[in-house]
Amino acid sequence: MVEILRATTVQNKPKLLDQVRDVIRRKHFSIRTEEAYTNWIRRFILFHGKRHPRDMAEAEVTEFLTHLAREGKVAASTQNQALSALLFLYKEMLKQEIGWLDGVERAKKPARLPVVLTRDEVHKIFAHLHGTNRLMAGLLYGSGLRLMECVRLRVKDVDFAYAQITVRDAKGGKDRVTMLPVNLAEPLQRHLVKVKAQHEQDIEDGFGSVHLPSALERKFPNARREWAWQYVFSFVTALARSARRVGQRTATEAAASYGRRNLASGAQESGTRIRNYKAGQLSQLEVLLRHPLIGERP
Repeated sequence: MVEILRATTVQNKPKLLDQVRDVIRRKHFSIRTEEAYTNWIRRFILFHGKRHPRDMAEAEVTEFLTHLAREGKVAASTQNQALSALLFLYKEMLKQEIGWLDGVERAKKPARLPVVLTRDEVHKIFAHLHGTNRLMAGLLYGSGLRLMECVRLRVKDVDFAYAQITVRDAKGGKDRVTMLPVNLAEPLQRHLVKVKAQHEQDIEDGFGSVHLPSALERKFPNARREWAWQYVFSFVTALARSARRVGQRTATEAAASYGRRNLASGAQESGTRIRNYKAGQLSQLEVLLRHPLIGERP
């Protein structure tokens, strides 16, 4: 009987990567951090012939990180991300100290000049953006929102009276308040009138509900259909509805990818110097819009 119970316990025990995901979600890390950490842990295990991390220590971690720099020729930031993932695995998951990693060969961090847009280039990009895409780009440029923060923005967090936006659960899980540009107030209000009309129609059709953070959905079951909790950009709700079986986190990631592609398309059509950039650089256009004047050339 004891043997049967022991075998059942082993079978029901979650796999290592599932345990890692569980710890990451309990700590409220972002979905991108979760994907990056689990990917590096998987690569670490495969690199050492599928040995369990509990049976390895600093020597194996050092060997893997050195391999990334020497044979993989990865960037310094990539190697640091891999190191962070493995430190998380040992300290937070396995509760095991791995000691100092003095023998790691570090990837060199080259000095690079920042990519900066001039005012004229920003105006040219905005000239090729219309409707929702232009409004989103305006919030990135004028309010300093990250793309994911813009996608997750809710109606209740836009305060027209004080001309400010409250950003919830931003980087590091913190909230912050930023300004709402005066020239965006009227276009945003017109946009919300259309979104509210669509929301009311969705309610009549039996839809119109959104994901609520933490345990609010259980505490206030009707709040997910209330206007105040709706997303400012309604295509997020539509994507969430179509992706309900795979979860809200995937839906917001899909919405961010949608917005990123549209911003990149506007940049390519603008005729500015960034039209010749690689696709990877265009995918980070939201960063250039958030910091357009840093180090701007005269």
